[in-house]
Amino acid sequence: MALDGYSTLQATSENGVLRVVLDNPPVNVLGAVMMREVRDLLAAVRADSSVKVIVFESANPEFFLAHVDIQIADRMDILEDLAASAPEGVNVFQLIGELIRRQPQVTIVKLAGKARGGGAEFVAAADLAYAAEETAGLGQVEALMGITPGGGGTQYLRERVGRNRALEIVLTGELVDARTAASIGWINHAIPAAHLDAYVSDVASKIAALPDGVIAAAKKALPPTEYGQGLIVENDAWAGLVGLPTAQRIMGTALTSGAQTPDGERDLEPLLRTIATQGA
Repeated sequence: MALDGYSTLQATSENGVLRVVLDNPPVNVLGAVMMREVRDLLAAVRADSSVKVIVFESANPEFFLAHVDIQIADRMDILEDLAASAPEGVNVFQLIGELIRRQPQVTIVKLAGKARGGGAEFVAAADLAYAAEETAGLGQVEALMGITPGGGGTQYLRERVGRNRALEIVLTGELVDARTAASIGWINHAIPAAHLDAYVSDVASKIAALPDGVIAAAKKALPPTEYGQGLIVENDAWAGLVGLPTAQRIMGTALTSGAQTPDGERDLEPLLRTIATQGA
């Protein structure tokens, strides 16, 4: 199992636990290269019986994944490669979540910072998620850009938190703190930040130490939901908005307003809200 050669991931394996650090500075946007590397790494370990658990975390304490790279279309070559490997009815953004959900190993997200948009979808796709009480947050900000989630977020949210809460999350674009996210089922638990590393390590180690066959049996008895048509409808809803003038104006203004800089990323949500509501 080769764990090197990645430019946006740092992967190490020990005692059945594969630790994957997402590292795409300055603020960990989910770009095309990272998406391809996540796909390739998951494929590389899929049949590796020595890996029982995969823990995803971030090299940036402030951001797990800030959002999908606004300039992702600049790497159409990679997007075409991802599309070619996606199952029928699954778009390139949904592909990442679906691969995570269907991985035979137990997937865990350790969330110390913020995860918005595609980052929040990534978190919801994992089997288990634990977040730092004081610093973590989740948000589906797509509506502020004039679109709706297109990477599985609508389907994952509805299952995790219910339709009414999912609509609230999608339509307000608000950042949800870790305690609230845990209370509504978006994540498993909110943990004091000082204890998050130890807590996740303990959970991962306990699962990895289970007798052979237990993880596979549990995941067979509790299979991921087959969203099927739901993912197609989600893609159609997103695709029907992303090319409209409003969405193009907001995304264009976000780019020219410095949303790709470190300072701009910290102010992404208020920036998008200002653009969306005031027509800046």
